[in-house]
Amino acid sequence: MLELLAYLHDSELVARFQRRCGLFLVEAAHHSRGGTRDTPRGQLRGRWDHQDNNSNFKHKENGCANGGCSRPQYEVKNWLLYFLFLVSAGLGHEIFYITCLPSIHWNLDPFLCRRLVNMWTVVMYIGQVMKDLLKLPRPLSPPVVKLETRVNAEYGLPSTHSMAATAISFTLLLSAPSRIQFQFEVGLLIAVTLSSLVCLSRLYTGMHSVLDVISGALLSAILLFFTYPYWETFDHFQLTSRISPIVGLLLPLFLSYTYPELDHYSTTRGDTTIILGVGAGCSVGYWVNEQLGQTFDPQGVLPVPLPTLTPNVLALGAVRHLVGVVALVGTRQVVKSLSLQVLYSWYGVAKNDDSARRRREIEVPYKFTTYTAVGLVNSILVNRVFILLGLM
Repeated sequence: MLELLAYLHDSELVARFQRRCGLFLVEAAHHSRGGTRDTPRGQLRGRWDHQDNNSNFKHKENGCANGGCSRPQYEVKNWLLYFLFLVSAGLGHEIFYITCLPSIHWNLDPFLCRRLVNMWTVVMYIGQVMKDLLKLPRPLSPPVVKLETRVNAEYGLPSTHSMAATAISFTLLLSAPSRIQFQFEVGLLIAVTLSSLVCLSRLYTGMHSVLDVISGALLSAILLFFTYPYWETFDHFQLTSRISPIVGLLLPLFLSYTYPELDHYSTTRGDTTIILGVGAGCSVGYWVNEQLGQTFDPQGVLPVPLPTLTPNVLALGAVRHLVGVVALVGTRQVVKSLSLQVLYSWYGVAKNDDSARRRREIEVPYKFTTYTAVGLVNSILVNRVFILLGLM
């Protein structure tokens, strides 16, 4: 079993996939001066007993991630796959979550958006914590071409991109039949295609091993299987219980402050706080809408037919999307700036000290406050702005 796990975690397996897709590392020998050479498959087994040595973090300590070494050069021989996988990888980034997921609330059904945010929050928190508890490194470069650098100091297993893609695709597939009329087989094909593209993109970009990706998808599937019978029970609690907003705020905040500590700085704690903040804001926001009796559900008898995509419908959806994104991005910028000013003043930190944002006493409250506000604006205010502007 260990041999199979070692094989699936081997960096060379990722490099072979990249080469099959037309992505080749160039001048690998030149970059081995500051980087880390690939470990033979037979030696990888020992890493399961010494998991607290993130090779990517050591690479950063040596200066290669801070400008001391140039990034590995690569050659693209299949531009179609290159752009396909880069776009697919983008489906797991913040820009996607803050722009595309809320569009389901604004243009389709707030119920479905709430379900997606709930499951996204759960699977992402579990995945992020598992990364920092298991401490398995990402693929090595060389032999792998790494097309992303921001999360390179994070650990690898499980792939949270794979977890999120699987959870979002199949939560939507399982929740939509009671709300919207569509052909289930077509929805299943779309869910499988999208989640598969995101999973494969993590191999193509060199950010995860095959083991990371498989583990992420399987873990999401297990979580969906065991939580699905309780979705309606949780819906009722979240929307009607008097303690729902208290639990919805305090539990994510507690989880943010108790996130596992590492021996080096990683973006996982900050990213997890962002996710928990969005989940908290949306949870409270949907509860408020329910209490006010204005939930913005689709008009008509459920399940309603999908709207016909006429030019007017597309134009209206595009305007809603643009207004909503401006509202969320504006909220993010304003609340982030204000919260940092307050925290810097409270802790006596110089305003130009950007490194202070990595301290837990500053990073957690500023990110949690900022993204809780984003979740509240998305769930409560944006649709009411649409009504004022005549967009609903």
